[in-house]
Amino acid sequence: MAKLRLTLACWDYDRTRALADGSVRPDGIDLVYLPLPVEETFFRMMRHREFDCAEMSLSSYVASLDRPERPFVAIPAFPSRAFRHSGIFVSRASGIERPEQLVGRRIGNPEFQLTAIVWIRGILADEHGVPADGVEYLTGGEEEPGRVEKQELDLPARFRVGRIGATETLSQLLADGRIDAVYAPRAPSTLRTRPDAVRRLFEDYVAVERDYYRRTRIFPIMHAVVIRREVYEADRWCAQALYKAFVAAQRKTYRDFEETAALKAMLPWLTAHVDEARRELGEDWWSYGLAPNRHVLDAFLRYHHEQGLSKRRYAPEELFAPETLEAFRI
Repeated sequence: MAKLRLTLACWDYDRTRALADGSVRPDGIDLVYLPLPVEETFFRMMRHREFDCAEMSLSSYVASLDRPERPFVAIPAFPSRAFRHSGIFVSRASGIERPEQLVGRRIGNPEFQLTAIVWIRGILADEHGVPADGVEYLTGGEEEPGRVEKQELDLPARFRVGRIGATETLSQLLADGRIDAVYAPRAPSTLRTRPDAVRRLFEDYVAVERDYYRRTRIFPIMHAVVIRREVYEADRWCAQALYKAFVAAQRKTYRDFEETAALKAMLPWLTAHVDEARRELGEDWWSYGLAPNRHVLDAFLRYHHEQGLSKRRYAPEELFAPETLEAFRI
């Protein structure tokens, strides 16, 4: 019997490499793995729905739930997670030294709806008294002019969101002091080329992020994996098959980290870093599934709604194919 052939667009992660090289194969599925950069995957999936399955920005996916047709359904595998205090960059000309000094300033965002920026705005509001609607936002390309939102936004009037010029970039505007800060998942190039003009707001960001986790137990989720709705509805069993395969690939990576005879990553103190991750975040520090991530997803969904990106506050279980939220027991 022929297998179901599905395309999957996902970046080249260690936790998904077994899917790419075929050492883990989803039950009943002939998987064509396309290792594309995340920006390309998101753009092509949101705009043209080119792939059967894809890694997707959690924010873009949640926003898509407001559409009548709900074009995608997700599985609770999270190929990208990251703490985001390190993603706030300030112009030295702004005089900003503390988070609360961001209030009333001009802030660059590559796109208003990016997941990393939803987290940043939410954390600044919760932890530092910077309301999400308390600054002016300017969107546009970080390094290339002309970047636009992947999907149309209908934000409440209290949010002031404009566009930078057609030939301008956020990276250069920040270095020139024409905007006060940038929230972004990628460090602007001028952080490296113009250290006299650009710096991180939290320069000791590892200590800040570690403290944040200890207090909140939140390791922010950035991306989920989605299936086009029509693909899922035609063969609903594929959601569980894909989820099981993502889990198996991730578990293989955990086992690789236990190998000490020869390190599989070019990090000289990899073993010490793994020990630290276990000590700080637990044995399953990059957890998949709804149950261990309910509090993380609930925080994000609150932020997403508070920031005008979703019409109502969704519950975490509404995000995922129901087949992936329970399993048989013997």
